[in-house]
Amino acid sequence: MTTHTEQTNLVPPDYRIISELIDSGARILDSGCGSGDLMAFLVRSRHTRGQGIELNELAVRECVEKGLDVCHGDIESGLLEYPAGSFDYVILNQSLQEIRQADALPADALRVGRGGIAGFPNFAWIGSRGRLFFQGKSPITAALPYRWYDSPNVRFLSIDDFRDFCNQKGIEVLKARYLRGGKTVSCRPNLLAEAAVFLLTAEHASQPGLSIMETIMKIIAKLKRKRKAVIPAHNYSCPEAQNIADYVGRLLRAKNSIRMQKGAWSTVTRPTVG
Repeated sequence: MTTHTEQTNLVPPDYRIISELIDSGARILDSGCGSGDLMAFLVRSRHTRGQGIELNELAVRECVEKGLDVCHGDIESGLLEYPAGSFDYVILNQSLQEIRQADALPADALRVGRGGIAGFPNFAWIGSRGRLFFQGKSPITAALPYRWYDSPNVRFLSIDDFRDFCNQKGIEVLKARYLRGGKTVSCRPNLLAEAAVFLLTAEHASQPGLSIMETIMKIIAKLKRKRKAVIPAHNYSCPEAQNIADYVGRLLRAKNSIRMQKGAWSTVTRPTVG
C-alpha cells in the first residue's frame, strides 16, 4: 500500500511549489495543461476550480478521462477568447519555452487572471553551462531532458533573463521559488537552480492577501521610484498621487459609514467567476 508520504514524494517539486503559491479554492486556467496532472493535483490539494487549454488531442482526451474541464486549442491565441479577470490565476508551467510568441503571452495571462504562475527550466544552471563548455554539446538535464532534434523547446531562457523581461514589460514578481533536484535553492539561483516558479501580477494591480492600505502603499512606493522624488504628504503634484489621495479618502469614508464585522476590513476580497 502506498503511504501518504510516498504519494507526496511522487508529486513533481514544481507542482508542490505552485500549490503553495495559490489560494485555496481559487479559480485557475492552466495554459498548456498537458494531460492534466497539475490541474488534478491542485483540485485535490487546494480545492481549485477552473479549466485547461491544450493543443494535443491525446492529452485533451486524458484530461476528460480524469474529469477535468479542458478546451482544445492553442494557448498563443486561446487566451484572447477570455474576458479580463476571468480567473484568479493563469498558470504557464513549462509553457514559455515551447511557444513562439513568448513576449505577449505573460501579459495576456495577467489580463485574464488576477495573478499568474510561470514555471520554466533554467538554461543558465551550472550543469548546463558545464556540458556546453566542456563537451561542446547541447545540455541534457532533468529539467531539459531532450536532445536538440526532438525537443519541444524553442526558447532557452535563464532566471535572470525572465526577471529582465518582467522589468521591461511592467510585470511584478510577487514571489519566486528556485529548485534543484527537488530541493529549494536560495543562493545564486541563476547559477545553482535547475528550474524556477514565479508568482506574477501586473504592476499597480491589487494583490491577493494584501490589505487595502498595503496595496496603496506599494503603489505610492512605485510612483516614488519611477519619478525619483518624494511625494509630499499635503502637496500632491502629480495626477496619479491625487487619484490615490482621493481613493484613500473614499475608502476611509466608506469604512466609517458601514458597520463591518471585526477583521472584515483587513484584506481585499477578490471576485471569482462562476
